[in-house]
Amino acid sequence: MKILEVEAINKSFGGLEILKEVSFNVNQGERIGIIGPNGAGKTTFFNLLTGDLRPSMGMIYFNGSNITKEPNYKRSRRGIVRTFQKNNLLDELSILDNLLLVLQRKHGLKHTWFRIRKEKYYKSLYEEAEELLETWGLYVQRHGKVKNLSYGEQRQIEIMLGIATDPSILLLDEPTAGMSQSETDYIVQLLAELPKELTVMIIEHDLEVIFGLAERMIVLHDGHVLIDDTPEVVRANQQVNEIYIGSEEVV
Repeated sequence: MKILEVEAINKSFGGLEILKEVSFNVNQGERIGIIGPNGAGKTTFFNLLTGDLRPSMGMIYFNGSNITKEPNYKRSRRGIVRTFQKNNLLDELSILDNLLLVLQRKHGLKHTWFRIRKEKYYKSLYEEAEELLETWGLYVQRHGKVKNLSYGEQRQIEIMLGIATDPSILLLDEPTAGMSQSETDYIVQLLAELPKELTVMIIEHDLEVIFGLAERMIVLHDGHVLIDDTPEVVRANQQVNEIYIGSEEVV
């Protein structure tokens, strides 16, 4: 089932064209990797999908609805959720409190003011949080402040918070950046085990990670879609190898 349609998207900042006539469709449950050199327009493209930016031209449809002009918070409610290159967490709060805030919003409890958020009042909320923390290997550290964790652990938390919202499309912007090899391996394993009906789009510079997770690859070059095909076809493409994989430039 087609979940996302991108039609001839362009994005310019002044006279600088970042994306040019980008078009493709995404089906529910696809795992799509997006690669390209710095400046290819990868993060800008994510910003257009989430509503953090508006396209200069073109249309975006989600489940058949035109969302081109919708702001980011409305798209988030529809189920388009992302993580960022840099962590976007509340550093002074614990892992558990960061997660509970997300779950409160998810369940419509963000404006609850008449009752302190204690476990005895919101047992199901805490049970859901504990299950997620167990799954993501963070239960033991749940009461520790985020600021005291390693960068890799913070990245891990941000991905968990994205999953906690039950998204329809999860956009991961360099999910393993700054992680050790063991942390990377653990995150890759968790991402590989995500529900099959969840659509995942990943920007990643680690080619081993992206080729291991993606079932479909989109290569951006100079603002255009250079190739949109399977990982096997992308690996074998001479132009991709010359421009990205075979060069000294990190893609």
